[in-house]
Parts: sequence; C-alpha cells; structure tokens
Amino acid sequence: MAVFLDARIPVLVTRAPAAPGPEDALLVEADAAGPEAHPASAGRFTVAASGHTAGCACCPPRSEVARALTRLFQARARGETPFFRQVVVVVAGEEGAASVGRALREDPLVSACYRAAPPETPGA
Repeated sequence: MAVFLDARIPVLVTRAPAAPGPEDALLVEADAAGPEAHPASAGRFTVAASGHTAGCACCPPRSEVARALTRLFQARARGETPFFRQVVVVVAGEEGAASVGRALREDPLVSACYRAAPPETPGA
C-alpha cells in the first residue's frame, strides 16, 4: 500500500472573521473583516492587479496574495513568527478566494510551499 504525505502547509480560505487557532497563521484581504490581534499574523493583502501587468513567459507578474504567502513562509523559516501548521486566509468575497486559488495553482513558489486545505466538514 502506497502512502503519500504532502508536507506543504495547508491554506484554508474562509469568509468568517473568527479567530484562528493557536497554530494557525492569519492573512486577511484588505476589504475583509478579520481579527487583528493574532501572534502569527502576516497582515493584509489586496486583490488589485500587479503594477507590472505585461509579464513574459519566464517571469509572469506575482499577485499580492502570492507575495504575502511568500513573506509569511520566509518569516516562518527565519523564526521571525511563531510556528504555524496552517494558514487561514480571510477573504471578502469570491474574487479574493479566486486570487488565493490562483496563487496556489499557478505561482511556482507558493505551490511548492502551500496546498489547499481540505474543506471543513460540518459537525466534525
């Protein structure tokens, strides 16, 4: 029996501004309401288009959410933020959730470090 272990950090996207757990890092979209006081918070991000919109095949522009997730991973690696096992991203709407999904699928650095968390099951 083959066993597959995905060691990438799970990213949970939610609209609920509930406080994350003690081993969760927190990212909040600029337009979303979220808990501000959290020890492993990487701050806020916007869904606005990048300033360098042209891009090319070898260096497409990175989204703000991809840059925020990268900064969070680097802070974790350097020991500058408390250890976290999951990233909770609070978004304002579908556009923010889509931006996070695109970063997880299309950004090589983000997809190497993070994966989408499985959806939560009610009553679990």
